[in-house]
Amino acid sequence: MKVKLLISENRIAEITGKLAALGIEIDDDADLVLMERNKFISHLPVKDDRGERYNIPVENIVYLESYSHNVEIHTTDACYKSSERLYQLYSMLDPQKFLRISNSVIISRYHVKKIKPALSMKFVLTLSDGTLVDVTRSYYNIFKEFFNI
Repeated sequence: MKVKLLISENRIAEITGKLAALGIEIDDDADLVLMERNKFISHLPVKDDRGERYNIPVENIVYLESYSHNVEIHTTDACYKSSERLYQLYSMLDPQKFLRISNSVIISRYHVKKIKPALSMKFVLTLSDGTLVDVTRSYYNIFKEFFNI
């Protein structure tokens, strides 16, 4: 059995040892994820276009976007891919720092530079990298509450 670990750095050695004793292998591509409750990740494991793996700090994430079965993580420096589904990534991120604004986009609160109201209960956001994203009607009230608008 293979498991992906998303736990705090100070517990990795302890948990890895216990899982190895049980014959469980640690693999970043595993379908099963072991994650601490009420702990949010500080680094996200991703791949670039060449397939190289990185652990990027969540502070560098501007937004996450899904296209069918692909998820792209846009940072201040580059764009990466993740094998996780968008809802899985959302559950790993701190809800005080990240917000889902549509079925396909999650934004970082700290990278929103401009909020422009649009027709039909929508907002258009300008992010720190210049990207424009829409807050859809389904997420309109959640967005207003999140930003105290």
